[in-house]
Amino acid sequence: MSVKITTELIKELRERTGVGMGKCKEALEGAGGDIEKAIDILRKSGMASAVKKEGRETNEGLIGAAEDSSAVAVVEINAETDFVTQNERFKQFLQDICKEILQTKPKDLESFLQQKSLKDPSLTIDEVRAGIVQSLGENIKISRMKLILKKANSSVSIYSHMGGKIVTVVFIEGASGVESLCKEIGMHIAAESPEYLQPSDVPSDAKNREEEIARSQVVGKPANIVDKIVEGKMNAFYDQVCLLRQKYIKDSSISIAQLLEAEGKKIGKALSITQYLRWQIGA
Repeated sequence: MSVKITTELIKELRERTGVGMGKCKEALEGAGGDIEKAIDILRKSGMASAVKKEGRETNEGLIGAAEDSSAVAVVEINAETDFVTQNERFKQFLQDICKEILQTKPKDLESFLQQKSLKDPSLTIDEVRAGIVQSLGENIKISRMKLILKKANSSVSIYSHMGGKIVTVVFIEGASGVESLCKEIGMHIAAESPEYLQPSDVPSDAKNREEEIARSQVVGKPANIVDKIVEGKMNAFYDQVCLLRQKYIKDSSISIAQLLEAEGKKIGKALSITQYLRWQIGA
């Protein structure tokens, strides 16, 4: 009686070994569904070095980003040491992955890892990654990816800080050709780490927590005074965590919202930040 090889079983083996889904399925079939035997099969078939290294922590890495006329792709790839992340083969792998995401537009990381590589259609992306593990001698992990489609009448800029340790992407709608403004705001985001675009984006539990803390600091005062103090503290909170409310790092006399308004008036367009991204290695 044949053993049913479930998707969950295949994923578990892949997580334990780092070997591609296809090879994991073959190994499990050959092992009658026994994961430990499947691992032995993978080791014997030449995937041993990758299997041994997969359990190691990958705390270093680089974030890559690329764009074409239709989209922006961002990906984080991790390794065990900074020495390997500075290796030219690692950097080339990062660039190749960005291009693959742009060209194929996968729906998520899981499906992307299982699709065939454009550079070598005989291998999946995950199998290519396993090959890099063997050649560089460290565990290599594609930890996250994001594909953002571009819109008409908009501008976008990618800003890379600290050699790819922090990457920001800013989308401004209302005009094309304001990429320099996008980049300036991207530099601000890299430095100031806003958590939200605007107050309406702050989750209710976070708002409630801040308000509760604020009220605990003014116990015993008249209700009308308490409400004014709490309102002031909440505004200060929004000024700190919301991008549009933050003071522009290059000119603290204006907020990012005021910067957008001023730059829009110069070109006769209403500009707005529709979305932004800030990724930092491991964060």
